[in-house]
Amino acid sequence: MRRVDEQLREVLAEAVRGLKDPRIGFVTITGVRTSPDLGQAEVYYTVLEDDEAVRAATAEGLAHAAAALRRQLARSVRLKRVPDLHFVADPATEHGQRIEALLREVADQQPSAAEEDEG
Repeated sequence: MRRVDEQLREVLAEAVRGLKDPRIGFVTITGVRTSPDLGQAEVYYTVLEDDEAVRAATAEGLAHAAAALRRQLARSVRLKRVPDLHFVADPATEHGQRIEALLREVADQQPSAAEEDEG
């Protein structure tokens, strides 16, 4: 299944780049998780923009493009069944950004080595 998921991710990443929908911002397909029966696939993605409106528009655009992307998969990948695509914003990226912000906050609160030498 991991090989199938990776192959789907690669094809979808290329196909998303070719979409002309203005709602879809700069998107990276980070992963695909396919059900064992190949009926459903969760497609994880990230959006470069931090703007919530851009993220919402991108989600809407990807949902609208799901059928076209599924047809592209059918042409590019030999599977007994092409899964229905469900796009999910990748929580790992947002989680990582939150951890990074917290670490920066802690580092800003720590006295620097120069300040300790002066004290």
